[in-house]
Amino acid sequence: MKKLLVLCLLAAITALSNVSTLSAADNPSAPVDKTEKSDKKPRHIPFHGKVDTLDKAAGTLKIGERTFHVTSGTKITKDGKPATIGDAVVGEEVGGAYLMGESGRLEVMSLRIGPKPAKDPKPEDAKP
Repeated sequence: MKKLLVLCLLAAITALSNVSTLSAADNPSAPVDKTEKSDKKPRHIPFHGKVDTLDKAAGTLKIGERTFHVTSGTKITKDGKPATIGDAVVGEEVGGAYLMGESGRLEVMSLRIGPKPAKDPKPEDAKP
């Protein structure tokens, strides 16, 4: 009887020690450590609103509480045609997408100046 009790205790200790050594990769329900760097590409985040302040020299525009930085890689359009930050005006509607930069800056990837273009209606089939 004593041997059986010792064997059960050893089996329980072995089983419990294996459970505690599982890593997060082995356990999909384990909490994810967000400090680890992932290999995923940064995601573009959409934005829209009216320009509150505009600094053409610094290449920044403020919409609400957020300040967006226009970079050399920013694709800017107005009325569907290429444009520059100089074409924007305070109070004008804008939209686009940005990324969070390395230094925490909101870097604009694409900027549409002016209202969102209306979708072209599909042409109806011509009837003879």
